[in-house]
Amino acid sequence: MSKSEKAAKSVAIIIYFSFVSKFLGYARESLIANKYGSGYITDTFFISLSAIALFTTMITKAINTTMIPVLADIETKKGKEGKLNHTNNLLNIISLISILLMIVAWILSPVVIKIIGSGFEGEQFKLAVLLMRIGLPTMFFASMEGTFRGYLQSESMFFESAISAFPYNLIYIFFLLFLSSKFDIRGLMIVSVIAVLGKVLIQYPSLRKSGFKYKFELNFTDKYVRKMISLMPPVLISATIEDINNIVDKSMASNLVEGSVSALQYGKRLDSIIRGTFISAINTVIYPMFSKDASSEGYKELKKTIIHGMNIVMLITIPATIGVIILAHPIVKIAFERGKFDSTATYMTMGALMFYSVGLVASSMKSMVNRAYYSLQDTKTPMNNSIIALGLNIVLNLILIKYMEHAGLALATSLSTIITLIYLLYKLRIKIGPFGLLSSVKTGLKSLTASIIMGIVVYFLYDIISIRLGIGTLYELTSLLVSVGAGALAYGILIYIFKIEEVNWAIKLIKDKIRRQ
Repeated sequence: MSKSEKAAKSVAIIIYFSFVSKFLGYARESLIANKYGSGYITDTFFISLSAIALFTTMITKAINTTMIPVLADIETKKGKEGKLNHTNNLLNIISLISILLMIVAWILSPVVIKIIGSGFEGEQFKLAVLLMRIGLPTMFFASMEGTFRGYLQSESMFFESAISAFPYNLIYIFFLLFLSSKFDIRGLMIVSVIAVLGKVLIQYPSLRKSGFKYKFELNFTDKYVRKMISLMPPVLISATIEDINNIVDKSMASNLVEGSVSALQYGKRLDSIIRGTFISAINTVIYPMFSKDASSEGYKELKKTIIHGMNIVMLITIPATIGVIILAHPIVKIAFERGKFDSTATYMTMGALMFYSVGLVASSMKSMVNRAYYSLQDTKTPMNNSIIALGLNIVLNLILIKYMEHAGLALATSLSTIITLIYLLYKLRIKIGPFGLLSSVKTGLKSLTASIIMGIVVYFLYDIISIRLGIGTLYELTSLLVSVGAGALAYGILIYIFKIEEVNWAIKLIKDKIRRQ
């Protein structure tokens, strides 16, 4: 099986399971909305989760970003045994650090909540602090999950990444269906910790299959540990800044009308479905390829992989952006409007979703381009870019919130992402030389043309079907699915007619597979 075929197979597997996982994730969010609504309680819960994520994301992103290139280097020089020893050493070091961070976070939790939920006072503030402290063990389990995932992906084992969200979501769903009436929001936070533990346990069979066995190794002076540590600070800062961006948005939203924080949370969740299903799959598979291609002479292979990756990302996200903007209202209504989630919450969430989707292409591209930098062991450029993005986001927040309220916060995030992506691509061209960016622009224009035509088809088709079928969840869902299906078919035909290279490559892989069978 060729490199391209292996990559395509891995991406297909991850997309399939990620799609199912995202459906379960939607069910989780929908049940939270149904059980707790969109207001005081959910605002407090989501702010507390954001506070915990400020610490957990720092750990997991730093591990995933720096571990794969270093493990590839170790395996080349010291073989599989050296790789296993290093993984155990890193696991113990990261676990120890996470415990120390938990202690620090416990002490600083009132300060963190005061910053993140600046509009919280009295009982709501006390509840947010309590929920954050209950959820802190997440940090320890997240550090284990991140280390195991980095090791398995370095072994080209991607299945585990695809199914890790299954136990996570199912634990939530079980609680929400059968136990939420017996426990308040504190129970939901306890479940969030157990759910992350589930992501660790699901990896165990694959770890054994790969030959991994735990043993106590703790060597802070190991040169590979020092190398990872030297690469980590910029990654940690980047991850922290990304979380701070989200926290700034939610902090400002906490001063707006009740439900604004939850509207941003639910809108971002829907917006992230594309990135979490398709783009995450591409990034997961392409990052180890970047790490190997980075050693090619003149970065020849790396340049090819970057352009192919960018083109594939655009082919997915451009039509998704158009589709989400056109169908934002029925998407949110079908997804969440039931129980305590009323039409006002739908309207607020719809605004957040539409303006988050404006930056969908840029955020997806930026995620992939950052991995190209990491494969070159350059973690400083993405860090500097994140700092610029934070500054832009704050300035745009202050301007747009006056006119658009919480929707302005979503638009500010999108605009800052678009601007900083352009800067990131400019710096990459300086670093590795011209890599065919013009060809990606042509692909993007073809995709945009096809997407606009698709959007027109979807808009009128949904309008016609929904009028004929009438009001009702089943009828509205049918209208939505038929319109999306017809739009996807129209888009697929158009990009085939436009002779886009990546489309022809995918079709060739499918034909070869059929012939072999």
